[in-house]
Amino acid sequence: MGIEKLRTEIRREQIVQAALNLIASHGMRKLSIAGVARRVGLVPSAIYRHFKNKDEVLDATLEFIRNRLLDNVKEVFEETPDPLERLRRLLMRHVRLIRENQAIPLVIFSEEVYHGSPERKARVRGIMQGYLDRVGDIVRQGQREGRIRSEIDPKTISLMFIGLFQPAAIFWHISDGGFDVTKHTEKAWKVFSKAIQRG
Repeated sequence: MGIEKLRTEIRREQIVQAALNLIASHGMRKLSIAGVARRVGLVPSAIYRHFKNKDEVLDATLEFIRNRLLDNVKEVFEETPDPLERLRRLLMRHVRLIRENQAIPLVIFSEEVYHGSPERKARVRGIMQGYLDRVGDIVRQGQREGRIRSEIDPKTISLMFIGLFQPAAIFWHISDGGFDVTKHTEKAWKVFSKAIQRG
């Protein structure tokens, strides 16, 4: 990879991170090129060298979220062969991702993100479906190996898995960090894992 291309990718990631921080602090409605530029320490014209407009920044933000979610899945597959341990580690990685990027639930679940844009709505759905499919793969592995109850639909377990942290993450955000999302998720995992384990 050339140095110039690397610099461009680093700058684009800085811009995306600044957009997420801006959304976390002030909500979707305050997302603007000028606001992102201030966060990065650039003039707005410098942002336009990398993105045509705010919509492109938002699309890049969605791509950032998709990549981080799938990176987490890939890493837990590399770390352990046990399906239940994969689910537990994925859950805790997800909590860490949310804690480090408070805007993610706001971006994924805000209608403002895709209002008037069927393409972006489909993209958000694709991100969530792709993540659910990967979780479902782990569940099916656990069912084949006799570790997870086979009578429960993997899609149901996958959706329940998302439910372990998503409401808690939103509550954590609106409580300005007062709600301990990590502690809640650890407790929720104990209940969930007992419910889906075979035997």
